[in-house]
Amino acid sequence: MKLTPLADRVIIKLVEAEETTKSGIILSASAKEKPSIAEVVAVGPGGMVDGNEVVMTVKVGDKVITSKYAGTEVKVDGEELTIVRQGDILAIVE
Repeated sequence: MKLTPLADRVIIKLVEAEETTKSGIILSASAKEKPSIAEVVAVGPGGMVDGNEVVMTVKVGDKVITSKYAGTEVKVDGEELTIVRQGDILAIVE
């Protein structure tokens, strides 16, 4: 199945959390934080949304930070994805 986002929607996939700290300590599964960085998988076309013109500034492959509880989580072909509005993306990570 293929998902195609509409309007100002963006499909993202969360990036796995680090398993070791910078000092080399291995973290247990319960000690890991929910990752806040995601990779953009698909981008909608933009256009008119709620009477305003929306130009898409993110592109496929960008690493982004989103609001903690933003979006709708979906599972497609066993892969967990999140659909968010571009406005819920806080920053692009370079």
